[in-house]
Amino acid sequence: MRTEDFAFDLPAGLIAQQPAEPRDSARLMVVRIATGAIEHRHVSDLPGLLSPGDLLVVNDTRVMAARLFGRREDTGGAVEALLLRPFTNLRWEVMFRPAKRAIPGRRFVFDTRGGPITATVAARQDENVTLDFDCPFDPATVGSVPLPPYIHDYHGDPERYQTVYSREPRSSAAPTAGLHFTPGLLAALDDRGLERTAVTLEVGPGTFKPVQVEDPRDHQLHAEHITVPAAAANAITRARDESRRIAAVGTTVVRTLEHVARERHAIEPYAGWTSLRILPGDEFRVVDVLMTNFHLPRSTLLMLVCAFGGPSLVLDAYREAVRAEYRFYSFGDAMLLLP
Repeated sequence: MRTEDFAFDLPAGLIAQQPAEPRDSARLMVVRIATGAIEHRHVSDLPGLLSPGDLLVVNDTRVMAARLFGRREDTGGAVEALLLRPFTNLRWEVMFRPAKRAIPGRRFVFDTRGGPITATVAARQDENVTLDFDCPFDPATVGSVPLPPYIHDYHGDPERYQTVYSREPRSSAAPTAGLHFTPGLLAALDDRGLERTAVTLEVGPGTFKPVQVEDPRDHQLHAEHITVPAAAANAITRARDESRRIAAVGTTVVRTLEHVARERHAIEPYAGWTSLRILPGDEFRVVDVLMTNFHLPRSTLLMLVCAFGGPSLVLDAYREAVRAEYRFYSFGDAMLLLP
């Protein structure tokens, strides 16, 4: 297995800069794994593509207002920090740029919606820096919602980069497959007889980084916190016992459920960390159906989708998506992989 096996040519013009409006008007490529058939539909068609009794599992995390702009306290040199995770209400791990300025003991002032706050560098490892802030803050409102670096031209409502069912602001990036759902679409799925439950994976930016080693098995994922509430564990266990399908909305849901299944040999209430990497040849123990956006070449997300649908079929589908001018990445279109 080589990282280059997961490369494909993507014209820059297919990287979506604006979300579809309404959300469920985005295109949906349906890939039927058993036959290799590909259909061109829309997300609004989803109720007719899923079956009564299917259990839809979503990731209910919310993106923090995690992007902070600041300056050195002594010289005024400009810096930027992206909140990743808290250790306490004052100590945070951040992605810091330029990292070379984050010298332990150095102080920085960040401009926030509540006024300037000061932080001291406690430790640094590459771009990941530990900051000790002088006062606590609300991650839901402290800075600005960080859009991915490949989105350059969006100036709309930041809420468009949140799912309609998001809850706690604990992520530095959105679970993008869920961006396509509207209250009306969720109601239509309910009317169709689907059940729905939620788990949480707190998305970090490392999830989206291209693999830069020759063998993807040597790539290490940044650990992310996951939570499976008792209600979700019970719903999933009941669906499996009744031979109903588990439909995951997004790769974050897949990684959450498959991590717990591998570690506990069952789906049960869980809170902990995962750095699970799923590659072709790995066994799926929980998920039967996958809805996901179109991902970066050479990324662990594309490798997971290839593991689920088969590398040949998925990469053929990606080439068809390019030919048919589907829109890629966070604000782009979606793919539904059915058994």
